[in-house]
Amino acid sequence: MHYVYILDFRMKKNLEIRCGSMTHMKEMTLHGRWLVKAPVEDVFRMMTDFEKFPEHFPKVAESIRVKKREGNDVEMEATVRSFGKTFQVRMNTRILPGEGFISDNDSYQFGTSGHEELRLSKSPEGTMINYAYRISIHKAWLRVVATPLIRWYSMKYWEKAVINELKKALEK
Repeated sequence: MHYVYILDFRMKKNLEIRCGSMTHMKEMTLHGRWLVKAPVEDVFRMMTDFEKFPEHFPKVAESIRVKKREGNDVEMEATVRSFGKTFQVRMNTRILPGEGFISDNDSYQFGTSGHEELRLSKSPEGTMINYAYRISIHKAWLRVVATPLIRWYSMKYWEKAVINELKKALEK
């Protein structure tokens, strides 16, 4: 049996978390929705300029190296920051021109993998960002420690480290 847990914060954003079975909590989906008062083209340009993530979003990206680029498909190695630690992530990303990106990520060092989707849409006030990250935690001991942190903290931190920086850079 699977249970669904939903958190809904209605302060100019919607955050939602869906988890797998209560006994394992091996997989969960994090979801966030934010408004950025800037054109979609500007948000898209900044959110898909992966090499500059460490400059734009230093709280989450220490370094990103593009290993291979074929059209809109990008393979990257990243050193990311999360929960006070840095760790390596392999990213296979498809850029969706003008719309955002989807990415399958493997953090072999941290023991997680995930499917990430960042979708942009025009809004009368600017750009609506819909973000979803389905994360799998492969190490049983890590599930016990990380699941509560991921459920209650991740999207708040992502908002602070990415969305707020995006707003500072792009909103007039």
